[in-house]
Amino acid sequence: MRGSSFKTLCVALLWAGVVTPVCAQVFDYDDRRPQALSRCDDPSWRGREADARSCYQALLRDSEDVLVRAEANWALGNLQPANDLFRQAVAANPRGIVPRLRWGRLFMGTSQYSDAAKLFQEALEIDEKDKQARVAMARLTAERFVGDAKDSIDELLKEDDTLLEAHLVAARLAIENGDLAQARREAQRALDLAQKQKRPPLEAWTMLAAAEVVANRNPDRWVRAALNYNPRYGQMFETLGTFEVVRRRYREADAWYARAIEVQPDLWSAQRERGLNMLRLGDRDGARTHLERAYGGDRFSTATVNTLRLLDSLDQFESIDSSAPALHLQLHRSEAAALSPYVQQLSREAIATFSQRYGWTPTDPVTVEMYPDHDDFAVRTAGLPGIGLLGVTFGHVVAMDSPAGRKSGDFHWGSTLWHELAHVFTLSATDHRVPRWLSEGLSVFEEWTTGPTPGVNIEPPTLDKFIKGELLPIATLDEGFIRPSYENQVQVSYQQAGLTALYMAQRWGMPKIVEFLHAFDGNVTTAEAVKRVFDIAPEDFDKDFTAFLNERFKNYVADPERWLEQLRAANAAAEKQDWAAAKKAATEAITLLPEYTNEGSAYIALAAAEEGSGNRDGAIAALESWRKAGGWDPAGLRKLGALLLAAGRKDEATVVLAAVNYADPLAQPGHAQLGQLLLDEGDNADALREYQVLLALAPLDASAAHFGMARAYRGLGDEAKARRNLLQALETAPHLRPAQQMLLEMTGNTQGNQP
Repeated sequence: MRGSSFKTLCVALLWAGVVTPVCAQVFDYDDRRPQALSRCDDPSWRGREADARSCYQALLRDSEDVLVRAEANWALGNLQPANDLFRQAVAANPRGIVPRLRWGRLFMGTSQYSDAAKLFQEALEIDEKDKQARVAMARLTAERFVGDAKDSIDELLKEDDTLLEAHLVAARLAIENGDLAQARREAQRALDLAQKQKRPPLEAWTMLAAAEVVANRNPDRWVRAALNYNPRYGQMFETLGTFEVVRRRYREADAWYARAIEVQPDLWSAQRERGLNMLRLGDRDGARTHLERAYGGDRFSTATVNTLRLLDSLDQFESIDSSAPALHLQLHRSEAAALSPYVQQLSREAIATFSQRYGWTPTDPVTVEMYPDHDDFAVRTAGLPGIGLLGVTFGHVVAMDSPAGRKSGDFHWGSTLWHELAHVFTLSATDHRVPRWLSEGLSVFEEWTTGPTPGVNIEPPTLDKFIKGELLPIATLDEGFIRPSYENQVQVSYQQAGLTALYMAQRWGMPKIVEFLHAFDGNVTTAEAVKRVFDIAPEDFDKDFTAFLNERFKNYVADPERWLEQLRAANAAAEKQDWAAAKKAATEAITLLPEYTNEGSAYIALAAAEEGSGNRDGAIAALESWRKAGGWDPAGLRKLGALLLAAGRKDEATVVLAAVNYADPLAQPGHAQLGQLLLDEGDNADALREYQVLLALAPLDASAAHFGMARAYRGLGDEAKARRNLLQALETAPHLRPAQQMLLEMTGNTQGNQP
């Protein structure tokens, strides 16, 4: 969801008959930079575009140095010639480090991170101790959010404290981690070095300004310094906007992006980022305006092109508005009629629940957008396809996959919507100052305790990290979301944060959690808030939380390998129909980790074993325990519903089969059955919904849907709509005896009135 904080490269194009002005390159802090470029760099750094352009063009005419010509083309925005010349420079000097680093920086500046990484790695293979190559790789790691760059930066600075760019990267990492005092120290050291080494101080001033912004303080001192040095330095404001996006403060980000464009209208990356951010704020017209401007100046930005295409496709969506509470739904035309009843109902329940729990009510309509194509959702979220998210919240706007975005059983859209709507409250109630870990943790906690799939559902990798002592302290838990250091740390951090909220609720109660949430209305750290609200040192909190996890998961912690052995044994025995062995192994696996309800759950194997051995009540009990623990797979729910119906427990079956709609509402089977059960209970309104959804799903035979709607309307007292749907049912299936009987009854009751 963020652009490159340090990207200062833009593209010069012949557009509207005018060549765009020279654009600042990615700053080169390497002492090995060719001296011929230095006389051109200074006017470029200071925003004197005409002078810089003339100087670089002269180098293109006069210099025979391939590397100098590559740099001059890059500075002029001629990216393809620059790329070709860097390739020549590398070919001419197979052991050359500088050509590889600068070529890699070109790729890095245009977001081609894989190519950049390859070149940086080649440089390190030539000389693993090369400091500038190590700085480049660390900066790339920091920008991509694919690993922890802190250790490598710390090691570099320990070796050589005069590495200006390493201090800039260290400042950025410290800001992201909330250590603003350290960020200021690093940025100030970078500023001192820039002045001493006669390098541009613009990035150092930007980091100092960013530290003030994140501290909710005025950065004007550093802004004035930067603009005095270069009145067209829009990258500073783009970077400040980016840091606000990281904090999910999208309105504040918009103001910074607007300032970037005001200072440097041809900073196409800022135009793009403002467009993407306006889309987060729900302003589609504003988003299109800035994205089109960005495209006019840079036709090669994948995020810009993808998002403009997405905006063009939004005429395929329907807008559905409702009040009390104010909701605005954006659903694809192909599924709007089928989804809207469930989305509206669940959204209203969530808003009512969270308003009461958190003491805050939305002042603006809450918007819910659902995308049947996952790549459309990904583009809407980050401008690029392929992200692994299911949903995201931008203030009052929730965007997420629709049930059609994943195959059945892979995605519980109801829990995702509940999770994201919880964010609306925790973010807005604190003016978006809540730490990421707490907002995510409370959303997970709400999924477990108030959502449509209650139950603490834990994945073993989280517990395995706990056993190894690799869970993060509460004071630094945000790092697991912002800068993960191992492959699945984000997922582990989600569950750790949820467990932390669960622990706080069980120890101190929900009112104390709300007080803790509002502690972040001001500018406090997690450690400060823990001490203030819970009257406990963060280190003691961590010890008590560890004791809580050890107690709750003591069976698994004692022998995690045993759990996996028994789970595999249970499923293997069930497949062989060795019911006795399956029961034994499944029961032990459940005892070791009752919170595991996902694919291959021991509860499912136990239910199959109980049913296979003729114990229907035992199978029902196993599946009920599975559902209570958080199980939601549609196949499992449908199986439980069928068993309950066979046992004559219709009321319970109705509840279970209704729950399928929050996992798999677009499947036709089940709606008619649920509609009939609801009619039997006298719940005509919900029965009508089920038959309307069935009709919206376009069944080959619509008679069942129309007949069901006729009965529901009649139960609601709307005789006209009942007759209309009854005749439509008979038109499709003229020999449908129950419909014929109902028509006779209604004809007699209405004395021949025509529909």
